[in-house]
Amino acid sequence: MIAALLKRDLAKFFPFTGSGAALPVVFFVAVAMLYPFAVGPDPAMLARSGGGVVWIAALLAAVLPLEKLVAQDIELGVFDQLKLRGLTEEVMMAVRLLAHWLSFGPPLLLATFPAAALLALDGDALRLLLLGLLAGTPGLAAIGLMIAALTATLRAGAALSGLLLIPLALPILIFGAGALARSDAASLGFVAAISLLLVAIAPFAAGAAIRAAREV
Repeated sequence: MIAALLKRDLAKFFPFTGSGAALPVVFFVAVAMLYPFAVGPDPAMLARSGGGVVWIAALLAAVLPLEKLVAQDIELGVFDQLKLRGLTEEVMMAVRLLAHWLSFGPPLLLATFPAAALLALDGDALRLLLLGLLAGTPGLAAIGLMIAALTATLRAGAALSGLLLIPLALPILIFGAGALARSDAASLGFVAAISLLLVAIAPFAAGAAIRAAREV
């Protein structure tokens, strides 16, 4: 049952299969392409600021498909049907979290290589950036899932999403971009710890939100 659910979610979200699911990766690459035009072609400036831009682009790429994560399945009663088949909301959200990360995390890591070339990042900076994104993107996916579940049934959900996004994502961005600015690999440990905490919390927070939405 869980394998079938994961396969369904992957078909919905994975790039090249889900409708519009490639948008996060396209957005990520577009930011890397446009940023040098905005600040100029100076390699030193691009190298200093490019890593932070990549992190912001990764965050926005993770939250772009928020409206597809939970709201559509609530409206269609998908979660109710899965509940009748014996799956808890926490299991559903854990599978959804994994599918969401697989849909943008690995493609973003691959897209980091051309982005690093456009932003004049050297080999050491690219290594730190890849390790940071590998550790941090699961946490970004967890943030997106929690926000999507909490705001799925709210009329002003889009505005509330922005307010929730900033405090939840700020620690990952600070340590992720800080590791690049200081060439400090130790900061990536904080990124991994925060990401792991978010991944552990997300299924329970999102599951509780799904149950609350059912009672509304």
